[in-house]
Amino acid sequence: MTEYLIPTSTEEAISLLGTYHGEARIIAGGTDVMPDLRKQKINPRCLVDITRIPGLDQIKIMENFIEVGAAVTFAAIKDSSYLNQHVHALADAARSVGVLAIQNVATWVGNIVQAMPAADGAIIAIALEAEAHIADSHGAVWQPVESLFDGPGISAIDPSRQLVTHIRFPRPQSPSGTAWNRIGRRPSLVLPILNCAVKLHLDPIDAQHQQIAHVRIALGPVSPRPFRAREAETFLIGQPPTEETFAQAAHVAQRESNPRSSIMRASREYRLAIIPPLVSDTLAAAAERARGDIYETGG
Repeated sequence: MTEYLIPTSTEEAISLLGTYHGEARIIAGGTDVMPDLRKQKINPRCLVDITRIPGLDQIKIMENFIEVGAAVTFAAIKDSSYLNQHVHALADAARSVGVLAIQNVATWVGNIVQAMPAADGAIIAIALEAEAHIADSHGAVWQPVESLFDGPGISAIDPSRQLVTHIRFPRPQSPSGTAWNRIGRRPSLVLPILNCAVKLHLDPIDAQHQQIAHVRIALGPVSPRPFRAREAETFLIGQPPTEETFAQAAHVAQRESNPRSSIMRASREYRLAIIPPLVSDTLAAAAERARGDIYETGG
């Protein structure tokens, strides 16, 4: 029988992991851990529940960063008034995860640690340039979320020895916008055929014109890991935020993507065909929000 322990501090949680010498497992919402237990994909001697550790259930809006604790659920993210107003894509991505019952317990951190190439939480984290705070017996470090994926379903995080306490990402600076798009066979309870997240910052040239100063485009599943369309990002820097520009960038993203065929979801050919409209639409939505940011701030 698996033991179930509830530490009240990060230090206690790390100590418990050490006590079980790799045979314990971190759990928060459990929406991935419990199915893995039932399927006998994992067989830990102990589950270490981190949901009672103070502060891990909070979203903090700081001067330079937004910080999300490991026990923060997708429901809390999608209901955050600040995120709905300033980081639309994160709130929208949270609404894409499962259904309400799953959103009420599943956590952003858990979704990232699961390391699936199309995980909604991973794709949005990469677009937001998020970092993970990773604690273990040797201390704690901040590491880019983008570096945490070793392959499909293979995380660089060892949840039997390490604890991701927080995810943080740069606080949006005006004029900027984010956007999220997801294509699936139905709105919920299904893995996406494709998903896309964009963060875009505009540089006003004059009262009527802007150019793209900074952009991040994340896509899944178009490679074995959550993917950044770096060539498309490079193409966009210094360009005007127009429909033609976004269409060109979307075709660059298509060329650098390498999706596979999936019997349960879609063929490689279909995925490649829908990457351009998906990326261009997501870029346009982010740019529209950034333009609105210019208007609201009087830029």
